[in-house]
Amino acid sequence: MATKEKDPPSGAQIRANSRQANGNVIHPVDIETQKPQVSTPTPVVYKEIKHFKKWFPWLIPCFVLANIIMFVITMYVNNCPKNSVSCIATFLGRFSFQPFKENPLLGPSSIALQKMGALDVGKVIDQDQGWRLITCNWLHGGVFHILANMLSLLVIGIRLEQEFGFVRIGLLYVISGFGGSLLSALFLQSNISVGASGALFGLLGGMLSELITNWTMYDNKIAAFVTLVVIVAVNLAMGILPHVDNFAHIGGFATGFLLGFVFLIRPQLGWVTQRYAPPGYSASSSHKFKMYQCVLWIVSLILVIVGLTVGLVMLLRGVDANDSCSWCHYLSCVPTSKWSCKTEPAYCLSSQVGSQLNVTCSSNGKSGVYMLSNPSTTEIQGLCTELCS
Repeated sequence: MATKEKDPPSGAQIRANSRQANGNVIHPVDIETQKPQVSTPTPVVYKEIKHFKKWFPWLIPCFVLANIIMFVITMYVNNCPKNSVSCIATFLGRFSFQPFKENPLLGPSSIALQKMGALDVGKVIDQDQGWRLITCNWLHGGVFHILANMLSLLVIGIRLEQEFGFVRIGLLYVISGFGGSLLSALFLQSNISVGASGALFGLLGGMLSELITNWTMYDNKIAAFVTLVVIVAVNLAMGILPHVDNFAHIGGFATGFLLGFVFLIRPQLGWVTQRYAPPGYSASSSHKFKMYQCVLWIVSLILVIVGLTVGLVMLLRGVDANDSCSWCHYLSCVPTSKWSCKTEPAYCLSSQVGSQLNVTCSSNGKSGVYMLSNPSTTEIQGLCTELCS
């Protein structure tokens, strides 16, 4: 006696994978299917859900464009032919670069950078220009400087924005830049500072903390961790060279590292699978986040708020952090027989005899004679910077 063939049960197939290095991800799914006909296989449909979807990266390219525009505006304000005796690439007109001896990065003068919002601790404290802690992150010292930073921003930032969206990565970038500027202002109070390096190191710090807080979602965890640590260590080690503001790097990295635990946390795969699965499906975990993720989130948020608040109060009160840490200056520059870490401001004595201008640097005694009939203060300061460098 022939038995009646049973219809195959209708249902849904659930698959979830952690993020792989090659980016091929199969996410948890929600499937609604009708009862299939006899001998017809149950269709399986996968769709992307919000916890794992890839965002379209538009904010980081906008940041890159904004930095380039600010550099062009700075060069326009600089106007080397009007304010300097000799310029590089004079065919560019007022966009030509300062003399190589004054600015080896092919860029504007320090005076132009100050006008545009470079970090000047004296102006922050004495003239209440705290906005310089933000604006300095959008300025660059030269072509080489902006090329290095923008290429790094594209490589690092686009990947993070694709994974976590523009809101979280935008906040991570801006707040990390502020943290870097703050630490720089507390330790390097005799020089101006510009550059997006603090914000960039904040993104690196966020990548490291994201790897830690989402540890269970990664394959090849140890290899990824060691690779990222080596990259960060090499970049920080390069900061001990002269004329590099490593305090901005350290401050940005520390801020970004803590913010990564706050902004870049991922829910557990088990919780996501259970939420998007059909009724009756049981997952391995009903908790959205693990306990260690919650602890890191709370502790990091408190440390960021307290650290930035205390640092800002200390700066506005005129505190010099070097007074409390006599060795910390080595974190930014280590003197060797090849270079010196002394960066004294340029001061010169000038005298005008007819159309002849005599300028003497007070720090090294170098003198220069220039044929200028009515030199402006900016021109004299530019010549002074060139002689003292």
